Amino acid sequence: MSTLKLEREFASDPETVFGFITQAENVAKWWGPEGMGIKDHRLDFTRQGDWTSTMVNAEGGLHKMSGVITGIDPPHSVEFTWGWHDDQDQRGYESRVRLDVKPNGSGGTLFFLTHYDLADEESASNHGRGWGSALSKLER
Repeated sequence: MSTLKLEREFASDPETVFGFITQAENVAKWWGPEGMGIKDHRLDFTRQGDWTSTMVNAEGGLHKMSGVITGIDPPHSVEFTWGWHDDQDQRGYESRVRLDVKPNGSGGTLFFLTHYDLADEESASNHGRGWGSALSKLER
């Protein structure tokens, strides 16, 4: 098992950042790597329960993932499971993601993303590129 950890610092206050990482209308703006669109989604991380997202790449390829929001502590953290779907829409290996928001001491926010229980280092590296690209969108 592998774990991926990413950190960012934002000028916005923690409550604003938490809204952007949990409210469906905001999540849809940054979810997924740059160059990928969202075909359909249920990305409301403000409450526990199921979530799903289907991303589409420039060639029209679909990439579906889903999970369950397992914990939420506004405006500090949200945790959820993550699993990719195959071409037959069967959900595969499950990992876990935790997003943490903390004040940085000067009115801004420290943001931490931890993706746990990834199958191996290659999976962690691939997710690192995807999450890194998505977080670049969040920064904007």
